Amino acid sequence: MANAASGIDVHDDCKLRFLELKAKRTHRFIVYKIEEKQKQVVVEKVACLPADECRYAIYDFDFVTAENCQKSMIFFIAWCLDIAKVRSKMIYASSKDRFKRELDGIQVELQATDPTEMDLDVFRSRAN
Repeated sequence: MANAASGIDVHDDCKLRFLELKAKRTHRFIVYKIEEKQKQVVVEKVACLPADECRYAIYDFDFVTAENCQKSMIFFIAWCLDIAKVRSKMIYASSKDRFKRELDGIQVELQATDPTEMDLDVFRSRAN
């Protein structure tokens, strides 16, 4: 079912890849892209975030707690750089909540408007 706010649907492959990350830990990082012509979110084949476009990403972050326990947390990243096109920012913002609901198991959301907000220290601070 398409998102009422933006008209964007979620491709089944998005959920499948997320389940592989969550259950089997086949992936550590997944990048998702909105295909405007198809009006749906799809898994992007490249494994990095573009310097001038918006994306969604999932990151399975491993860390060690203050009690010296090994843990992991699943982060949802809304990558919308300040230099991205206004139309792209609006579509990603209006589709984000619907897309997140499709991926059951997200523990932390991170909004990134520039690469410094994706530093490992940011992930560590949000995980604790």
